[in-house]
Order: sequence, then structure tokens, then C-alpha cells
Amino acid sequence: MKHYLIKTPIINPIILSIGPVSIYWYGTIYLISLTFALWYVKKNLKNKKIKLKKIEIEDLIFYCFLFMIIGGRIGYIIFYDTQTTMEKIFSIPKIWNGGMSFHGGLLGIILGIKYFCIKKKKEFFEISDFIIPIIPFGLALGRIGNFINGELYGRVNTKILVSFLFPKARPFDFEIAKKKPELLIIFNKFNNLPRHASQIYEFLFEGIFLFIIFYKLKEKKLKKGLLTSFFLIFYGVIRFILEFFREPDFQIGFIFNNFTMGQILSIPMFFLGIYLITNLKIKK
Repeated sequence: MKHYLIKTPIINPIILSIGPVSIYWYGTIYLISLTFALWYVKKNLKNKKIKLKKIEIEDLIFYCFLFMIIGGRIGYIIFYDTQTTMEKIFSIPKIWNGGMSFHGGLLGIILGIKYFCIKKKKEFFEISDFIIPIIPFGLALGRIGNFINGELYGRVNTKILVSFLFPKARPFDFEIAKKKPELLIIFNKFNNLPRHASQIYEFLFEGIFLFIIFYKLKEKKLKKGLLTSFFLIFYGVIRFILEFFREPDFQIGFIFNNFTMGQILSIPMFFLGIYLITNLKIKK
């Protein structure tokens, strides 16, 4: 069976520079996500049994976005950056450099919602269920950013019909190829090893698939908290499975010889979702 290899180009992380001002792909993606979140919430407000004023909507999105950025950057440093220094801690606001943890960002969103609920005297699950459908859209855009940057690429793939060559993986590919003669032949030919496009898999399943699911579920009359619980379960399962196609972070490698940090962090999400469901009185 013929194997198709697609070489991913090295794309400049800067879209445009005007004098000292540079526009980054990452920054643009977050701006699009923020704009979509504001539009989506305002558009769907009238379809929800939730009372929020325009200023409250803007406050809610602002808190969620701010806490997500802080949580995502801190989460990356705690979970993935094994060589943390004071310089890296001060680089937390530099989202254009990459290095965001979804699980840290999710914790940030939870804290942002909690802060909003305390300040505005709202019920947590009422607000979280309202926000949940937005998250997969942001995830989808984030995975596009990962693919553009050639980061978070998949594991070596020599069996599935289509594979990708990621230039940024080249140094690690050589180390892997040295251990297996059949891979060394491929590396010598392409100066790379064929890999899964895990960013595309995640774009499709974490992003598009979950967005469609929760877009449909939000129209159902569900008990408060169920939508939040379902997201924790669905994302936890999908992320755990997709991590089998994704290369572990080189600075961490495998945990317990088989699992990645992403899988370890997704397990508590799943069980938290199950716990929340079992503690909700579900109406027929």
C-alpha cells in the first residue's frame, strides 16, 4: 500500500510586522476566540433561561479569558516545564511564544466563572453550562495554531496511509531512527520521520466534534450541571485516546513507561465529571 508523506512548511509565527509592532498567529487566534465568545454568548442569550445584562456578559467573558490565559501559562510551567526559572515565570504573559496547558487553562476558566458568580451572585453551574459550548471552538483554533507552528506533533507513523513530516521534529527523529534500522532508512531519505498529524486529530475531535455535540446539547432541557459534567467526561476520554497518537513532551517523556502528561491530567477530569453526575438529581 502506497504511503503518502506531506511535508509541513516552516511558517513564520509572525503574520505581519509594522515597525516595532508584530502580529503573531497565536495572538490572532486568541483574539478570534475572544470575538467569537462575545458574539456567541450575546446571540444565544435570548434562548437561555438565564438573566445577564450586556455589561455582565462582557465581564464574564473577560474574567474567563483572563483567568484562562493565566491558568494556561502557569499550568504549562507546573506540568510541562521541568526547567522553570524566574525568567520563565516573568514570561507568563507572552502567549505568542506558545506554551499553554489546556488543563491549566480549564482550571483558570473555572476560577474565572467562580469569581464572576461570587461577584454577581450567580449560580455556578448555571453560568458554566452557558459557557461550556464555547470552549471546543477555542480548542479548534488553538490546534490550528499548533499545526501552523509545527508543534505538538504526533508519534512516528509508518502504517497509516497519510503521514506528515514536521521539520521541528528532525533532531528527535534522528535519535529515534538510530535505534531502528528501518526508520534510519526513512530518515536518510527524507531527513525526517513520518508522523501522525495529532494537531489535526485534536482539531477534529476536541474541537469540531465536541462543538457540534454541545451545540446540540445546549438546546436540550438538562439539569443544571449536566452540560458541565458531560464536557469533563467527553473531553477527558477524547484527550486520553488522542494522546496515544501524540508525541510526549520531550522534556517529560512517558510517565509509568506508557502514559503522557496529557493522559494523566485527563483522568481526574473524567472522574470529576462522573462524580458531578452522580451528585445531581436528574429529571426525566
